[in-house]
Amino acid sequence: MAMRVDFYVLGQVPAERIVPPLAAKALAAGERMLVVSADAAQRTALSDALWGQDGFLAHGEEGTPHAERQPLLIGGDLSAANDAKLLLIADGQWRDSNDFARIFFLFDDDHRDDARNVWRETSARDDVEGFFWKQEGGKWRQGP
Repeated sequence: MAMRVDFYVLGQVPAERIVPPLAAKALAAGERMLVVSADAAQRTALSDALWGQDGFLAHGEEGTPHAERQPLLIGGDLSAANDAKLLLIADGQWRDSNDFARIFFLFDDDHRDDARNVWRETSARDDVEGFFWKQEGGKWRQGP
């Protein structure tokens, strides 16, 4: 079975606004997710964002007690103590891994060229199915 990689162009929208709805859908489907960012400040902002207006999305941070129990884990690397099969890369820095069934790769305009290179590399692989998403009129649309 091919790994799915979803590329999300954030533009000027911060990842903190995009991660909660993606995480909510994953949790509603009974999946576990690892959210990765190398930036400690962004990890804190992501955790704060998961305490959203629509309620709390159960989550924890890697390296804390009971991290393995968390349906949604926030970390700085690919250590999925919660046995997540979904990976969300929030900082625009690609991390290649075959340990996940699906990867959500979020990137802003500063990382667009790097994301294009990742798209080319992953598209050339037989074991990866890639999808490209961008916002139009406030809604996510699959792009070319």
